Amino acid sequence: MTDEPHPQPSRDPASALPADPARYDEYRNVAARKRGLEQPYIAGGEDPELPATLEHERRYVRILVGMVALIVFLGFALGIVSAMITGG
Repeated sequence: MTDEPHPQPSRDPASALPADPARYDEYRNVAARKRGLEQPYIAGGEDPELPATLEHERRYVRILVGMVALIVFLGFALGIVSAMITGG
């Protein structure tokens, strides 16, 4: 979150921006109108510290790859143990 306050949209029609016909049919605008919204809502935004975030997420990618490899290895190991126990 930022410490900057967000300006509240004005309900005064005289101070409203003019409509942009070129943007009226964009996907986000069409989807917003279908949901009954006055304007498109875009959750999130661009990360201001993208390199730091990517560096932080690399750890999670390594953990994810390790977990997948562990699950596959345990499948083989349990299959071999099961085959030795049942004699199959």
